[in-house]
Amino acid sequence: MATASSRSSKPNPHDAVSNQPEEASVAIKKPVSKPPAEGMDPKTIKPRADGAEAVTGFALTKEMASAVNQGYTAPDTSKLRDIAEASFGPPPPKAETVHGPDNRVQITTTSVYPWRVHASLLITAADNSMWIGTGWFIGPHTLMTAGHVVNIRGSGVAGRDGWVKRIQVMPGRNGASLPYGSVTSTSFRSVSGWTTSASGNENFDYGAIILPTQLGNTTGWLGFGVYTDADLLNTVGNISGYPGDKPGGTQWYDARRIASVNSRKVFYDIDTAGGQSGSAVYRIINGARYAFAVHAYGGGTTNSGTRIVTAVYNNMVAWKA
Repeated sequence: MATASSRSSKPNPHDAVSNQPEEASVAIKKPVSKPPAEGMDPKTIKPRADGAEAVTGFALTKEMASAVNQGYTAPDTSKLRDIAEASFGPPPPKAETVHGPDNRVQITTTSVYPWRVHASLLITAADNSMWIGTGWFIGPHTLMTAGHVVNIRGSGVAGRDGWVKRIQVMPGRNGASLPYGSVTSTSFRSVSGWTTSASGNENFDYGAIILPTQLGNTTGWLGFGVYTDADLLNTVGNISGYPGDKPGGTQWYDARRIASVNSRKVFYDIDTAGGQSGSAVYRIINGARYAFAVHAYGGGTTNSGTRIVTAVYNNMVAWKA
């Protein structure tokens, strides 16, 4: 039988880890939520009253209850594969999925808040293979994403597993247009529950990208919070990101009510595809956007994300600081 001391010394799978030298931890009080910020750029849109974004051509069905190129050159990512395949292999079984009719709508006004908060990612793994994914700002220099975006597990390819080498971050990308340019990061965060598992534990599949600039002050960021089961089951989930089955570097959006939750994950029938790994799953409260999960997986009837519970929230606050 385990003693009290042996139980207390058991590793916490939410212990934060980094590919950089260890930094001082931040003491966190009991969380509720962190608010979003719309950034210095004045272009924003107001969401609809039904909990979805005001996207032309998108309809939240009963069952669901132009950016100007500023001289930056976007890389060609049209032939690159989803970063999830680096850890899990070609789809299926865990690929993000479109169920039935594809309800996704392309976002073309990507320099408008909240769309500019979402970033197209060009990921270079340790073996120099290249992949695509999605991230989203939570602060001036921090983007959240999936753990498998920043740290590859169980690839079976020599030299590929572990921390990725670098990630090119392109906020509000619209194909060849990069309204906010791009920033390359080599500083990443995740948790031991993800990085110490041979093939990755999906209950702890979340991570962060730390930028060497304060670009988030311009783009703005999403808020995030911890919410009860009942609250999430009564909300609309919104997802926008950069899927690989659409023209390279284009942003696509869908929304639907949350289907189910458990203590670590949130499940929803929101259409996504490979490349959207790391996208925010967010809700709209009094016109403000608050993330409650990190999109990471697909399934036969629902896709799913890593739920923002208290331990995840605490890490996000520390990484945002």
